[in-house]
Amino acid sequence: MNFLPKYILLIFALSFVACKKEETPKVIYDEVKSSTTNTAKIDSSSIKIADLPILMEGTKYLIHPVGDIRVYDDFSKVYGSSKTSQGSYAISNYNRFEITGYFDNLKFQHIDSTNVVALTDKKVQIQTATFLNTIADQSKKLILVYTLVDSDTNRDGKVDQNDIKSLYISKADGTNFTKLSLELQELIDWNVIEAQSRLYFRCIEDINKNGAFDKKDKVHYHFVNLLAEEWKVEEYMPI
Repeated sequence: MNFLPKYILLIFALSFVACKKEETPKVIYDEVKSSTTNTAKIDSSSIKIADLPILMEGTKYLIHPVGDIRVYDDFSKVYGSSKTSQGSYAISNYNRFEITGYFDNLKFQHIDSTNVVALTDKKVQIQTATFLNTIADQSKKLILVYTLVDSDTNRDGKVDQNDIKSLYISKADGTNFTKLSLELQELIDWNVIEAQSRLYFRCIEDINKNGAFDKKDKVHYHFVNLLAEEWKVEEYMPI
C-alpha cells in the first residue's frame, strides 16, 4: 500500500498550522503585558500634510483632512497603515457626503473666514466622517458622524485600525465633538432612521476579557435623538 500521498498531506497540514499567524487581540487589559513588537524601521522624517479642502454639500465649512507621510528604510511611502504609490500624497477619499481614509485630524474653516480649527487635540485615527444630509434636509440641523480609533487598546504603541473602533458625532463645524460608544466596546455598525431622527448603533463588549471580540461576547444596542439639544445615548433591548 502506498502511504506517500497521505504523508504529503499530513506534512502540508502541519506546515499550514505552523505558519498561520496568531491574531493580535484588540484589547490588552491592565493585568496583561503586551509582547507585540513593531519590527518596521521608520525613518526619523515625517511629513505632515493636508488634503485639498472638501466642502460638504449643504454646509458652509471647508474640511481639511490632515495626516502624516512616513518614509521607511525601503523608501516606500505609507500613509497610516495603508501603502500608497510612490510619490502619492492623497490621504483621504471623498464621496459627496462622506470622507474615508486613515487620517489623524480634520480641520474646519468657514468659507468666509481664514480661521482654521482642529476637530480634536487627542491622538486619534479617523476612518470615516459622514454628513447626515437627509437630517439636514428635514430639520436644518447639520451633523457629522465619525468612526475612529481614540486609544491604543492593544498596547502596541500605535493608534490604528487594530485597536477598538468608536463612534463620535459633532456639528458640521466640528464643535460639540462627542463620543457615543462606551469605553472598550467595539463599534459594529450604525444607521440613521430619518422618520424618527434617530441614530442607531451596535457595539460588542468583551465580557470574557480574552482580548478578542467573538460569539461569546455581548452585543449592546443604542440610539440617539439627533434633534435633542444634548445627544444622550439610550440603550434598547431588541432581543
